[in-house]
Amino acid sequence: MRILSLIFLITLVGCGGPEARRPVEVKSGSFFKQSVKRSKELLAKEEKLMKDVMANDSLHEYTHSASGSWYYYDVKNEEAAYTPQPDDLVVMTYNVVGLKNDTIYSMDDIGTLTYKVDKQDLFPGLRNSVKMLKEGETGTFLFPSSLGYGYHGDNDKIGINVPFKVTLSIFKIEKEEKLAE
Repeated sequence: MRILSLIFLITLVGCGGPEARRPVEVKSGSFFKQSVKRSKELLAKEEKLMKDVMANDSLHEYTHSASGSWYYYDVKNEEAAYTPQPDDLVVMTYNVVGLKNDTIYSMDDIGTLTYKVDKQDLFPGLRNSVKMLKEGETGTFLFPSSLGYGYHGDNDKIGINVPFKVTLSIFKIEKEEKLAE
């Protein structure tokens, strides 16, 4: 009887549930808080630079886009109503200029592109801007680095955290044809 009691007691004590593992190192999240703070400070600095550019440009009236860029129309097409939608093909050209009007990439450097909207790789600001212009329109956009090439740059002429201007021209929009089902 004692042996059965002893086996029962050992079984009862040994059947405790698994104990939760504790983290080896507890993180406070301060790295992320500092990163957010740095990003906000950088954006504020870049927005001030862009506002200075706009203040010195009395010829144009800039509009703030929902995506965070500032822009004005060089050529507006009042007759067209259609803006590019995902999967449309857009024939376009653009240049990239620093905020001090120093050419980084000319339209000749880049050439004329055929871009499938939202399906090909462009930097975020340009992806958004293509969808704002209609056929035959040209717009100039000011981008903070977060909408450009960000903290990495383009590994060529655009450095780390560089805000810049782009003049974008849309020549043709070919609507994506849906297959009849």
